[in-house]
Amino acid sequence: MTTASPDHRPDEATLELLRSAFEPEWREPPLGYEAVEAWEAEHGVALPEPYRTVVAEICSGYGLGPPEDGGLQRLGCLPEGWPDLGPRQPGALFPLVEGWPWEDDDSVDPDEDERIDAVHTQGSIVLGSEDGQSFWLLVTTGPRRGEVWMVADVGAGPVPGDEAWGFLEWVQRWHVGNGWWD
Repeated sequence: MTTASPDHRPDEATLELLRSAFEPEWREPPLGYEAVEAWEAEHGVALPEPYRTVVAEICSGYGLGPPEDGGLQRLGCLPEGWPDLGPRQPGALFPLVEGWPWEDDDSVDPDEDERIDAVHTQGSIVLGSEDGQSFWLLVTTGPRRGEVWMVADVGAGPVPGDEAWGFLEWVQRWHVGNGWWD
């Protein structure tokens, strides 16, 4: 699979791959760089590449996927079922550096643990939902910047494991029809 840096504009081959993954008839219009830069300034964060270029040049959302449930969310939008745990802060530090299955952590009260709220609200954007109960995040800050994570009511972690996919790898996996966990 092709890889990309979260801090450098993708090369033309990567952009062509991304354009082919998002069929034009299902694309939401791209935002353009001026709107992306305004969003970044408002939220105090630079979006990771190649997601940033996709939103600016290719599409700001996609109705067919990825993920399967409702497609790729528009920048800053939340999928149905997203828990209301406070305002999103994509420029704040993402609170995890490794997966955390809080359902197995005896120190956690899942209804009142501020750390769980922080995982949902800080240092990421929401890409979409999976089965209406789990959500794909793109980490925007910290040492895991540029990685795709999944958060659910039981925990959060990089996908597919500690060697997490970036946005490009996540799109490629979906586009070629491989299951997320195969």
